[in-house]
Amino acid sequence: MTKHPLWAETQENNSSPIAVVDIGSNSIRLVIYEGRVRAPIPVFNEKILCGLGRDLNATGRLHDEGVERALRALPRFANIARSMKVSKITVLATAAVREAENGPEFTRRVKELSGLEIQTISGHEEARLSGLGVISGIPNANGFMGDLGGGSVELVELNKSHTGRFETLPLGPIRMSGNLSSSKNKLISIIDPMLEKVKWLSKLEGKEFYVVGGAWRAIAKIHMEEVDYPLHVLHGYEMEAEYVKEYCDHIFAMGDEELLEKYQDSTRRVETLRYAALLMQRVIRSAKPNKLVFSANGVREGCLFDKLGKQVQAEDPLLAACHRMPWSQSFDRVDGEKLFKWIDPIFKVDDQPWEKRIREAACLLSEIGRLEHPDYRVDHALNRVMRFPIVGVTHKERVYLALAVATRYGTVIGAARGLKTIEHLLSEREIERANAIGCAMRLGYALTGGVSKHLKEYDLRVRGRELLLTGPADKSYMAGEVVEKRMANLAKSLGLYHEIRMSAVDIQQEILSR
Repeated sequence: MTKHPLWAETQENNSSPIAVVDIGSNSIRLVIYEGRVRAPIPVFNEKILCGLGRDLNATGRLHDEGVERALRALPRFANIARSMKVSKITVLATAAVREAENGPEFTRRVKELSGLEIQTISGHEEARLSGLGVISGIPNANGFMGDLGGGSVELVELNKSHTGRFETLPLGPIRMSGNLSSSKNKLISIIDPMLEKVKWLSKLEGKEFYVVGGAWRAIAKIHMEEVDYPLHVLHGYEMEAEYVKEYCDHIFAMGDEELLEKYQDSTRRVETLRYAALLMQRVIRSAKPNKLVFSANGVREGCLFDKLGKQVQAEDPLLAACHRMPWSQSFDRVDGEKLFKWIDPIFKVDDQPWEKRIREAACLLSEIGRLEHPDYRVDHALNRVMRFPIVGVTHKERVYLALAVATRYGTVIGAARGLKTIEHLLSEREIERANAIGCAMRLGYALTGGVSKHLKEYDLRVRGRELLLTGPADKSYMAGEVVEKRMANLAKSLGLYHEIRMSAVDIQQEILSR
């Protein structure tokens, strides 16, 4: 079969979609991303359960039925990628294909039928890419990652932007399928000796455990439902480690029907949940982390991150994504960076370390509701930002950002769940601060109609207990009723008095000389 130009990498065109196909022991997934950029957003995502690694321990071969399902799915995936004008597709095969005696035959047949070139990666490379995937979405990750696949679990030490020691253990639920119905003690007798060989785990006590893998993520989803957690976003979901050890006992004790009722995404996944919970518990017991942080990013995102230059890798994933949003680019009159620089000085007092970048992101997203019906702009902005497929933010930061952007359009009334989310994740001080950011952006839009280049004509600053807005005398008419009202609202949100001076010559000369 002649290779289609699709499979040739196009280094120059970073805006063309790129794709990764991940061939695992249990599932095969195609994800198409927006382009070769920092923190790319998925634009297509499809998975098929094949079970290639089923009975691998007993037969040493890929499961026949799984092979046939894969060979039907992969040509379709290739055609979808071609139709979406993907400039580069990477096909990764992990534990099952790597270890099966008929793995090379499988890769040859895939190429014949679809034109896809499979890269069968080593356990070392799988661990490294999974670790990079977590780092790509949580740049300051400090602790270790665990990625539970169907055939293996990868454990990788993480030190902010670097991966460290690693281990690949044959403890995936597909690999353990012959033992899944065994007693708890029998499973522990298999798991613990393998974990004990990973000597470096015990040296990470008190750090964070970054959790990747479908079965482990399912545990987080069940917990969200059980505690009625108001923000159904997996990435960045946190749980205290000591609590999780007990919660895993709770999962392990559930019957099949109860688990299926709580987690309805896949009947096949339910078969592995109890084992996944027990393995999670034993990893916590060995490493003694302080908390678990669930990551939506894994080996696929690590593969993309690995191909970026060092300068792009160093970009802030949140701000990089916000800069690419259409609301940051489509409306020529608006410049989120100029708006950010204009409001930023009034927030430097009492700033928390994380707040400045969230404030910048809010300014970049400040036009998100522009094309909505005016009556729904506030609620739309709140809910949409809360649910964006962005990374590089904790849940608190995500909700803080959403509240700030929503308040740019007016007072947040919102649906009950939106308010519940705000009250659950933000302190009173953080709510006030996010509201103040929205009020400041709202003032900037009132002064200029959103034409950001005109912001330089006005100065906004805090002097003692007073919020002061100054501007040129010949534009005193710009300080009308709407500006006065928005200035008052901003001052109130900051706990300050306010004054507007449209004839402060000394300050205006200072502004013009900048």
